[in-house]
Amino acid sequence: MNCIDLFCGCGGMTLGFKWSGFNSIIASDIDENCGKTIEKNFPETKFILGNISEVDKRDFDEIIKNKEIDVITGGPPCQGFSLANKNRNKVEDDPRNKLFYDYVKFIKWYSPKAFVMENVKGLLSMEKGKVIQTILEEFENAGIGYNVDYKVLIASDYGVPQKRERVILIGFRKDLNLFPEFPKEDKNIQISVDEAILDLPKIHAGQGKENADYLSQPMNNYQKLMRKNSKKVFNHVAMRHTQRLIDRFEAIKPGKNLIDVWETHGAVKRGNPNEKSEIKFSQNNLRLVGNKPAPTVAASFQSNFIHPYLNRNFTAREGARFQSFPDDFIFEGMRTKMSWEKGLSQYQQIGNAVPPLMAKAVADKIKDILTNGNSTEFLKKSNNKKCKQSVLEL
Repeated sequence: MNCIDLFCGCGGMTLGFKWSGFNSIIASDIDENCGKTIEKNFPETKFILGNISEVDKRDFDEIIKNKEIDVITGGPPCQGFSLANKNRNKVEDDPRNKLFYDYVKFIKWYSPKAFVMENVKGLLSMEKGKVIQTILEEFENAGIGYNVDYKVLIASDYGVPQKRERVILIGFRKDLNLFPEFPKEDKNIQISVDEAILDLPKIHAGQGKENADYLSQPMNNYQKLMRKNSKKVFNHVAMRHTQRLIDRFEAIKPGKNLIDVWETHGAVKRGNPNEKSEIKFSQNNLRLVGNKPAPTVAASFQSNFIHPYLNRNFTAREGARFQSFPDDFIFEGMRTKMSWEKGLSQYQQIGNAVPPLMAKAVADKIKDILTNGNSTEFLKKSNNKKCKQSVLEL
């Protein structure tokens, strides 16, 4: 089955679908460093760099040729959806929503059998639920039309060592008479921070290199999975820290953060190291608890979190482990980013990504439905729901 990944980032969704057996024909993103990472790890996939509002359909058609597109995936930003502006007839008129409607445009162009859209959990509460309803209506009426549903998935329920929550929308083309189902979660497979990273070489602040040897054997099945196709450790370089910062980290206990330390170790004002900053955030310098999954690994995780036992922030490889990227997946571009530099850093690429193991669970479910139809259990529940709705309507 063939798929296209729009807003692909560094390729978390692409990798999950590849693991499920899909053939990723095209991955597209606006960031050039993401493109370098895609080209490094998916040599069989054509990367198209650019804003999908501006790309030419002919560029896609030239690569696709006569192949059928089974699934389109992507996570278009939806921050611009405001239904309060009475001067506009449709949210489509808001230029901030153009990327979402361009995603819908691709659905109309290629009429895939199914699509997957990933987004932040906050999407469901925007405009008191009106935004998600608008989005559902757009998909239901796109081209031939799609049967659409959504659900909040928690990454740790699918073997990812991270409590990341994401809204997943799934749609199946109406003429196929198929309906969205979601992968079954498993609360018993929670992978902890320790289980995710403690086999990696032990390095302190400022240590490590981009290409290193393993110094120990894997200690559990998750580590074995991450190391399955890799003989080396890549992207495992610790950030340099001042002694003042290391002393602060040393004062922070597991589960605690910058708010919990003495003023002696508090943050200083930017440009004035002699005065303490009055601004404090609960996720600034949060030392993770080793026996629990990590919290959401955001694009800023390079400074948000502290290693559970070492007095430093996490390396890019440790962040990749929390996202379920295997060790043979190499991130390109600058490791960290200065404000004047273009493109996303390795840390930002990792933090923005869809966890591949969660993406694989979604891909497996879609593949099963496209191959075997909906499950009997689902159809029974669906019929019961329709009966109840008919009674309410009567």
